[in-house]
Amino acid sequence: MSTNNSSVSQRTLQSLLLKRFGMAVGTYGLITVLLWVAVYNDLYRGALIGATTFSGLAAVSQLIFLALFLRGDNLRFRDPSLTEAQVMVGVILLTCLIAQFDTARGTLMMFYVLILMFGVFQLQPRVFVRCAALAFFGFALVNLWEGYQMRLSDPGLALMQCCALFIALVWQSLFASYVQALRQRMRQRRYALQAHQDTLRGMMRQLEDLVATDELTGLYNRRHFLRLALRELDNLAPGRQHGLALIDLDYFKRINDVHGHAAGDRVLQTFAAVGRACLRDGDVLARYGGEEFVLFLPNTDADQFTSCCERLREAFASAEPVGVQVANLSLSAGMTLLNPGDDLDEALQRADQALYRAKRGGRNRCDAAWESTGA
Repeated sequence: MSTNNSSVSQRTLQSLLLKRFGMAVGTYGLITVLLWVAVYNDLYRGALIGATTFSGLAAVSQLIFLALFLRGDNLRFRDPSLTEAQVMVGVILLTCLIAQFDTARGTLMMFYVLILMFGVFQLQPRVFVRCAALAFFGFALVNLWEGYQMRLSDPGLALMQCCALFIALVWQSLFASYVQALRQRMRQRRYALQAHQDTLRGMMRQLEDLVATDELTGLYNRRHFLRLALRELDNLAPGRQHGLALIDLDYFKRINDVHGHAAGDRVLQTFAAVGRACLRDGDVLARYGGEEFVLFLPNTDADQFTSCCERLREAFASAEPVGVQVANLSLSAGMTLLNPGDDLDEALQRADQALYRAKRGGRNRCDAAWESTGA
């Protein structure tokens, strides 16, 4: 199950990353279109081979990233989105392109901000600053190199563009830092909320256990037993049978009168411990009320059920409650079988009648009423 959930999560992540990658490809496409518009209008200073080379490099770089995403190789990296790598490649390609322009550099300069926008929500502040620094120094070095070669047509405009880019990138870096801090706070709150939810679920489970459990013996209580038995009876397949028995501890009132209620409580706890030791996983033993208990055995027959009840009776007769000197412990049981279509109340009445016969017959015995009116 966990493997399937992990696979679904990875497919969902890859789908989101591919959509985000598609936006990056669209941005490259817009820059390429703008490049060829500039070439058509004689605004591109470089040779035609330069524009062709840029278009080819842009296409090849995006095909490489696409292959990484489609093969799932991106999941091997700490950042599966490969945001820093994509931003770095975009900044370098844009800087190379800007170097081929003169007066139109200011138009292309805005794409630095657009490229870095892809890292605002993903990159850590120091990584974002690193990418922003690469963009600024790349643009500044292009202008300084041309100034050094005396090819800079308007130094004042170039200085103005560098200052404007610096301000924009500083503001964007501060905004990215704020966004990351906000995301970190939201992540911490989500973790805190999940911790509270886990605590609440644990408390709810404890409350359910308290509601379903008899405090003295640790067995299921009557209400929870009836709910379980009704569910099992509804799911009972044709040809199958469940065992149902009412069990009463013999002379329990005498134990309370002679030895005190604390001794009676210890006898009840002793019976619960004996019952847990004698029964299988899936068998249900519950306190029905006072010194009366109810036993439910799924998927059994008359012989198996009788053997189980007799084993329980013999084990209890030989038990010795800790710290209490009570002799001659015994129990009486009334047994019946549940068939598909049986009514639980009627089955309990049959078991109760069998229990009455066991007590009238001398106690310390198991009696049965196998007949049912089930379909």
